Amino acid sequence: MPIHAPGPRLLSSVPFRFLGGKRDTARKPVNANLNLVPFIDIMTMLVVFLLSTFSATGELLMSQRGVELPKAINDKELERAPIITITRDSVAFKGDAVADTKALVDDQSAEWKIPELFDRLQLEKFNFEKQDIPEESKARMRGLIVLQADRAVDAKILNRVMKTAYAAEYTEVMFAIAKKKK
Repeated sequence: MPIHAPGPRLLSSVPFRFLGGKRDTARKPVNANLNLVPFIDIMTMLVVFLLSTFSATGELLMSQRGVELPKAINDKELERAPIITITRDSVAFKGDAVADTKALVDDQSAEWKIPELFDRLQLEKFNFEKQDIPEESKARMRGLIVLQADRAVDAKILNRVMKTAYAAEYTEVMFAIAKKKK
């Protein structure tokens, strides 16, 4: 191959077939147009999904099925903490059922702790201590739990849940409420 002076002669001096040199003029052009309409549709659907999933107000609790929160005038902003949900049918920790409320009401034993809830709370505390969070934030959040209970739940169940949380060293309890108009 002879040496040529530099210039825009790549396609003529080097016969790359896939680049579409002089010999392959009948082939399709290499430049492919990118179809943006499906990309924009997918991005729009993704934004709508994220907006419907996450709340713009920063709420920590989602409304649970079967939970009618008690109404109160005095309220305090909830902090990020593990959530115990008590419905008429079950006690759940972070969305996973750990006990049946009917069984808890009918239970006549001297054991006041809910074993599954106690184990989950201790595991949550252990995992929280291992997280890489500044110590001042840990001190503020350590021992804090949010209780989301239905208005019609028996006081015996609330008592057992709170005693279980206290036994697992969750000494601060925040109750989720529905804000009552003044």
